[in-house]
Amino acid sequence: MHSLRLLWAAHNENTWQRRQRRSTLRKDMETIEEMPELLFMQHFRLNKATYRKLCDDLRYRARLKGSAEISLEIKVLCALSFLATGSYQKIVGIGHHLTQRTTSRCIREVVNALNHKWMVSRWIVFPQTPQERSFIKEKYLRKHNLPGVIGCIDCTHIAIVRPNEEEHIFFNRKGYHSLNVQMVCDYDLKIINVNSKFGGATHDSHIWSTSQVGTYMQELHGNGEQVWLLGDSGYPQRPWLMTPILNAEPGSQEEEYTRRHVQARSRIERCFGLLKARWRCLLRHRVLHYHPDMASKITNACCVLHNIAVAARIPPPSDMPVNGLEDNEDHSMQQSTTDGNELIRGRAIRNVLVRRM
Repeated sequence: MHSLRLLWAAHNENTWQRRQRRSTLRKDMETIEEMPELLFMQHFRLNKATYRKLCDDLRYRARLKGSAEISLEIKVLCALSFLATGSYQKIVGIGHHLTQRTTSRCIREVVNALNHKWMVSRWIVFPQTPQERSFIKEKYLRKHNLPGVIGCIDCTHIAIVRPNEEEHIFFNRKGYHSLNVQMVCDYDLKIINVNSKFGGATHDSHIWSTSQVGTYMQELHGNGEQVWLLGDSGYPQRPWLMTPILNAEPGSQEEEYTRRHVQARSRIERCFGLLKARWRCLLRHRVLHYHPDMASKITNACCVLHNIAVAARIPPPSDMPVNGLEDNEDHSMQQSTTDGNELIRGRAIRNVLVRRM
């Protein structure tokens, strides 16, 4: 009995020493801002000023809290490092001082805070006023000579581990499980709308048909505002959604329209490329080992952080591929014909654009 008590006491002593050592190392991490600015951005994708502002917003707006053992700042750095690398084994300079369970909890808390209503409504905002929309239209017109464009729309797949329930909904045509995430970006690659609730088996056109942004665009058109989004041939032609003209005759106005359309719409591909290069947990080969609901929240959190980085004018990561995306997202054509009148009116408006070429 005496031997067992000695063993138990020794075990408790070792446990206490490990906790004390981790606590000391975590406190040392609070001096991480002594790290050179470029190295800090390489590890955490934000500069120090933006990181401090993010911590304040998460503390006072999203109600994220630290604890006596782990400060809020360390939690945020832990989550940023995971989102930037997509690997629990590479929690740069932090994960070595947190247990796997603690690391997972920190990531979940910060991701949930980034999904807080205030954070999302602050950073992912569709242009609400005619003045805001005119500002975006002017940029597209000046660069691509296409009038009325306020954004580009497309979907991208975010790989996830095979879910236990309704697995078929998430198995995409490329042969892996994913979320099919619809995004709209403006000229400056800022994400102005994101819908991450659908599985990889869902077609782009179906996500669009249930999207609130589609309804909003229709309302703008109904109010007489000539604005539209640019989408690829996987989307239905509508008065508020312009698609390319397939197999246009060489040298024709239709070909010129499609050329400008493709050039302008490439901004959404650049947006995807920058998003995934900065927050590498979203890359195809990383695979999010989470339930689809949590994977959706992680995607939304990365979109919020993407816009924060764009607003702060933080340069792209130095290791970003030249062509942006690691995997071109080709989409099969699937035009919806559920409303013939909308299709006809959409083509009529597109023809007006074509005649301007």
